[in-house]
Amino acid sequence: MPHLLPLDRPVPLFDLAATRRIEAAAQAALAPHTLMQRAGLATARLALALAPHARTVWIACGPGNNGGDGLEAAMHLQHWGLRPVVTWLGEEARLPPDARASLQRARDARVRFADQPPVELGPDDLAIDALLGIGAMRPPQGRMAEWLVRLRSGPATLLALDVPSGLDADRGALCLPIAPDSIAAGAGLDCANGQFPLDLPPAARHTLSLLTCKPGLFTAQGRDACGTLWFDDLGVDPGEQAPVAWLNAAPQPAPRPHDSHKGSYGDVAVIGGASDVTRGVAMTGAALLAASAALHGGAGRVYVGLLGTSTPAFDPTQPELMFRHPDALPLAQLTVVCGCGGGEAVRALLPAVGAPGPGPGAHAAPAGGGAPAGRWRAPGGGRPPARRPHAGRAPGLHRRAQGLGQRDRRARPHAQGECHRQRPPGHAGVGRRAGRTDRPPAGSGPERL
Repeated sequence: MPHLLPLDRPVPLFDLAATRRIEAAAQAALAPHTLMQRAGLATARLALALAPHARTVWIACGPGNNGGDGLEAAMHLQHWGLRPVVTWLGEEARLPPDARASLQRARDARVRFADQPPVELGPDDLAIDALLGIGAMRPPQGRMAEWLVRLRSGPATLLALDVPSGLDADRGALCLPIAPDSIAAGAGLDCANGQFPLDLPPAARHTLSLLTCKPGLFTAQGRDACGTLWFDDLGVDPGEQAPVAWLNAAPQPAPRPHDSHKGSYGDVAVIGGASDVTRGVAMTGAALLAASAALHGGAGRVYVGLLGTSTPAFDPTQPELMFRHPDALPLAQLTVVCGCGGGEAVRALLPAVGAPGPGPGAHAAPAGGGAPAGRWRAPGGGRPPARRPHAGRAPGLHRRAQGLGQRDRRARPHAQGECHRQRPPGHAGVGRRAGRTDRPPAGSGPERL
């Protein structure tokens, strides 16, 4: 049965190659046409749940197995009393065997086939994108591109099968449809909103990932393109096939002893937030956001060392933060996050931040600004810093990462030399689930006696 992804445990992600291997093993073990029948039934069930009052269900089917899933779903919806309208781009003589069987089943059920999409679709109706599957690598063209524009800009709720058509299942890159009247005309290539208008509510977009969850659904333009993500494993276990990444579970607050206090959970210093009123420069917010993240991540005491001539000495919204001049911070005893809007002002502090010391944690430096993060090392054989530039900074700081940017978020950390927290044995690289932890800062709440 289709279901939303669980929030209480990690979710394995399988790339295109691994998914193909899992699919081949399942097809060898099951009767012919079983997987497509299961996929079509799962699609029809979700379609009925998403649009129970639909008067018309438009199913745009492509020439391959993704279109076959749509044809199978159309057969079920027809039997259940709905009015599916199928627009199909395939050639019967070139269809894969499973898709050819589903085409015949749809015809036997007297599903209505049309040359053009229905014009009477309304907000209570449903449109199903079954045009391209996970193996599509080229931008949609011609009639397919025109139909995609109609699917994504129309008033009906949109359900994409497996992945939204044109989305790279491994990297999350979205290929723009090549069509004269494309709603993506003039939109940036790095933004999925060009194809998914902002005036349509996210609740109107859904994706049903079949058999496996793919990394591209959670990276780059994948999240915007998918809308609400549903999953059905079609009753197939991946077996010994190893995932390429994991989607983190929602973090759970860790229990803390009653007699603990903020000094029990480590000290973090955030250095950055350069400001200069004479030059109109103010980047204090970057440092305050990083400090807030440290608090909610579970740090005990968080110090903020702001750089510049006009810096606040207190944050009334987060009085837990302790402000110090950077020169007054005992850096050797702290876990230091250096950068965070530091600009050029942070350059003079880098030797002190990188110096070895008995501190409990690695130095994370520098996260942004103009300082050359990739050109310095901790002197004296101390623990090297972990460089964590954001996506916009990465190409300028790491030559090997140039050109990657958002195009391949799984490969980019390796090209940049980033450090990542190790997962338990058997876990691959970790994908990130959006959202804050909402873990209360140490020492907050009622006073402990």
